[in-house]
Amino acid sequence: QLVESGGGSVQAGGSLTLSCASSKATSCMGWFRQAPGKVREGIATITILGGTTYYSDSVKGRFTISHDNANRTLYLQMNSLNPEDTAMYYCAASYISERVCAEKAEDRFGYWGRGTQVTVS
Repeated sequence: QLVESGGGSVQAGGSLTLSCASSKATSCMGWFRQAPGKVREGIATITILGGTTYYSDSVKGRFTISHDNANRTLYLQMNSLNPEDTAMYYCAASYISERVCAEKAEDRFGYWGRGTQVTVS
């Protein structure tokens, strides 16, 4: 139901854009990432109706989350990438309130993509 694309390898300082096609209408969508040996981290979420965005400190100012309501596609524009951004990136969606959407808590999201790998060297 959620299918990510756009991952790949990039040099430090470069940019990538991830996409996530959704077959379901939900109230909140987000991007999470998991680096080897680390827990999965919520990095950006967006409310579908209002388009309000929330970011983790680790990506704020470098990444931009957006959503195309007509195509039900979620995007993550990633700029100024560094090796610490290397991880598997997952798209997630859920029917949750804006307050919960802002929390970017993994256990509040019921729908997940399979992930797309981003490697920064």
